[in-house]
Amino acid sequence: MEKKFGLYICTGCGIGEALDIEKLANMGPQLGAAVVKTHEFLCGDQGAQMIKSDIQNEGVNTVAIAACSPRVNFDVFNLPGVITERINLREHVVWSHTPNDEDTQMLAADYIRMGSAKVKKMELPEPHVEDDISRTVLVIGGGITGITAALGVAKAGYEAVIVEKEPQLGGFMNKMYKKLPTSWPFEKVEETGIDAKVQEVTSNPNIKVYTSATVEAIAGQPGKFDVTIGTNGGPVETQIGSVVLATGWKPYDASKLESYGYGQYPNVVTNVMFEEMAKNGQLTRPSDGRPAKNVAFIQCAGQRDENHLPYCSSVCCATSLKQATYVREKDPNAKAYIFYKDMRTPGQYELFYKSAQNDTGIFLTKGNVTNIAEDASNNLLLEVEDTLLGGPLSVSADLLVLATGMVPTTADEAILNLQYRQGPGLPDLELFNGFADSNFICFPYETRRTGVYSAGVVKMPQTIAESVDDATGAALKAIQVIESVAVGRAVHPRAGDETYPEFFLQRCTQCKRCTEECPFGTLDEDEKGTPKPNPNRCRRCGICLGACPERIISFKNYSIDIVASAVKSIDVPGEEENKPRVLAFVCENDAYPAFDMAGINHVTYDPNIRMIPVRCLGSVNTVWVADSLSNGIDGILMIGCKYGDDYQCHFAKGSELASYRMSKVQETLNRLVLESDRVQIIQLAINEYDQIPSIVNGFMEKIQEIGLNPYKGF
Repeated sequence: MEKKFGLYICTGCGIGEALDIEKLANMGPQLGAAVVKTHEFLCGDQGAQMIKSDIQNEGVNTVAIAACSPRVNFDVFNLPGVITERINLREHVVWSHTPNDEDTQMLAADYIRMGSAKVKKMELPEPHVEDDISRTVLVIGGGITGITAALGVAKAGYEAVIVEKEPQLGGFMNKMYKKLPTSWPFEKVEETGIDAKVQEVTSNPNIKVYTSATVEAIAGQPGKFDVTIGTNGGPVETQIGSVVLATGWKPYDASKLESYGYGQYPNVVTNVMFEEMAKNGQLTRPSDGRPAKNVAFIQCAGQRDENHLPYCSSVCCATSLKQATYVREKDPNAKAYIFYKDMRTPGQYELFYKSAQNDTGIFLTKGNVTNIAEDASNNLLLEVEDTLLGGPLSVSADLLVLATGMVPTTADEAILNLQYRQGPGLPDLELFNGFADSNFICFPYETRRTGVYSAGVVKMPQTIAESVDDATGAALKAIQVIESVAVGRAVHPRAGDETYPEFFLQRCTQCKRCTEECPFGTLDEDEKGTPKPNPNRCRRCGICLGACPERIISFKNYSIDIVASAVKSIDVPGEEENKPRVLAFVCENDAYPAFDMAGINHVTYDPNIRMIPVRCLGSVNTVWVADSLSNGIDGILMIGCKYGDDYQCHFAKGSELASYRMSKVQETLNRLVLESDRVQIIQLAINEYDQIPSIVNGFMEKIQEIGLNPYKGF
């Protein structure tokens, strides 16, 4: 379209007092602006109406708004059908730098140049919309999590399909005698109610159930997943909109716990076996069928142990407390002994723990069981050390129950069978110990396969009540993705984004970097290795754009050319002025908000830095680095999300990939005969805004130390 560019500068929030607004406005015509206006309160009704009036009456269709951060007032400046760029003069200029200072003015001028350069290259998004999408949700797993998810979907007016590998619905709850308390005063165990839930599912016309069935294949993309279900009657083909993975867990293999006597002594059982005993009505010894009068429980059996399960299964403590009440319920004269490393009963379950403590027939102590033996009567003799009582204990028990942990079904089972270039399952992340992939900090339901949402114990150990809540959330996310792809919009974290990557495949060299590096499995390949896009799988992170050496991938409002134009628009002072210029590519998810918070808190830092927000640090293409350095920029900071065991990049692997690609940046520096210290990658969490001065100022000192860029002026 033919563009008519309008530049609008706000003078409120201290902007007008800190900057020479007239000078900034006078730049407008030189930058191609047909309309240049200022307003003291641009986000107010009059200011917003001024912009809208120019759009309606003056034909303005391309707008740059120089005011506050794009992270605020986005509803006010939402201008449908208008190309819009937000220029941050408030948080990133006047709130974080010296007012009425030459360097601050130059910073504001550069940001207006950069924003104008970008907006002139942008195009309006054209959403990718598929015809005839499916609004049916596939729920894999028919336990309480899957049942809850399917009922949630059905109650919202959508259809659900449950695929359960067992002959009946209900999962582990079919084996349970009672469940943990869910209501005040959280002292009494409750009936499971699973039969009523199963009946509710089987009688719901919006839910179709396949039992003794598995998912043989899932191909396609959200809204148009082609699913093959293997049943006793043969394969069933169906189209699905989204998937809830709710296949649950299985108990850890107790045969690996020889030191506790499992498999050696008949009266050593697991917590799952004990639960089934209670459901069947009798707590008896497997060795001779006699009632178990004294029952011992060992917590963390094979858990929090690097030789077995390194993690805590979360619910085992409360489960043993529950099972101890069975012992007391069946026989008021019976005794229960619980030996634990730590008693973990968070939230309301602390009240349940206290009720067990008040039962004189339940003995609890922290301690290590060091030896287990059997006498002639098949009684078990436990030796316990390091107890809270200060000395060793010897306990004789009729029955020993091992609190073995929860192992996710995804650990070693093929469940999804995705027909994706990157493989049939979810990415195998060591961090999750086999549990379903999840962006656990910001987007706990999301996996790295768009449209597939994990819920319940397949994602993390949790109670029945927690799994029910989790299933409800996953059901809502499954519906959300369907409705989003129906109108061509992205889901998290760029929710609502209508752009998607476009490929100029005529220049593709089949290097496969985009297909391999996409964290979300968006791209498949043909037989030659040419990428085959699946737009509905895309999260719009731009990591493929950063990966492509041929620069053939772009978005309507985010491309190699758009960002390169912003880089080239920066006014780089000559060497004689001794004013360094540093460019920071700043991730929009953590780093950019951290800079906003620095401004809000009036944290100051060197004004010679210029920031370009990027969708993800993984979207930074090395050509931007080369362009920056050859344009005379003295140094480059790449600031992205933290990654590792205790944090996550919003796009899963983007920040880590950017760090990996530093080798390519190194090649660029060597080619330009420049020092490697001119480029640094920094990890910054959203709440670490107080570290910004040391990061920026420290880097500026390094640039002064190694000298200005020798390419200045060329």
